[in-house]
Amino acid sequence: MAEPTFRQKRLGEALQLLRERAGMSQKEAADRLDYNVPKLSRIENGQVPDIHAMRAMLDIYGVIGDEETPYVEMWELAKEKGWWRAYNLDGYGYLSLEHDASRVREFQLGYIPGQLQIVQYMRELFAGSVTQRSKKRIEDDIAIRVRRQQRLVSDRPLLFHAIIAEAALQRAGREQLLHLVQTGRLPNVTIQVLLDSAGLHEGQSGSFTVLDMPFTGDPKVLYIEHMGGSIHIEDPQRIRSATLVFKHLSKLAMTHDESAAWIERLAER
Repeated sequence: MAEPTFRQKRLGEALQLLRERAGMSQKEAADRLDYNVPKLSRIENGQVPDIHAMRAMLDIYGVIGDEETPYVEMWELAKEKGWWRAYNLDGYGYLSLEHDASRVREFQLGYIPGQLQIVQYMRELFAGSVTQRSKKRIEDDIAIRVRRQQRLVSDRPLLFHAIIAEAALQRAGREQLLHLVQTGRLPNVTIQVLLDSAGLHEGQSGSFTVLDMPFTGDPKVLYIEHMGGSIHIEDPQRIRSATLVFKHLSKLAMTHDESAAWIERLAER
């Protein structure tokens, strides 16, 4: 079985909690469902059941009437095919996480965050990459980033907080800088500049992103890109540490308004 998406894992965990709340072992529940234990275990680890099996599980776990609604909605999300499938991408990377997130906090050392990039900046970034891309791949990658940015102005707007190191901004062009100022005027967007004069800090170990997910238990995900790929971490202690680092960097950085004024001055040089 392919690695389950975040949504699928949340559904499996929710079903496991319902079973445990009902006081059933996996064997007892499997017997009631006419399953074997490995099949139930796979579902609780992220394999999405069909709707009839889903409703049967809710029934034997004592979830009835209106109580079913949030679980059925969770099931629908787990089954949903994301828009990124049109670009031959699976649902296991950053795109699906950001799509589901209610809030994203991103610290960037070297680049303008993808949510804030203009197309020209994207092209320059891809042109400078050692990874060879076909023209179609470049256009698809640009279209994907533009599509991601719609979350900032959607009916379900993403709360986006970016802390950007000065070096990344010094390498950006005027149009990109002015776009940052404009986007920063959205009520759900916060942009802070971390100046070189702030000195040494923990953020110099690398860029990172913390995503808040609107699911039961208020889970968070730590996402880190590196030269060999990327990882996402769900361990609460490590996420707590990253969140504390982000808060510390936010205090070291200029305020949102100070940052906007600084970026405007930089754009006019």
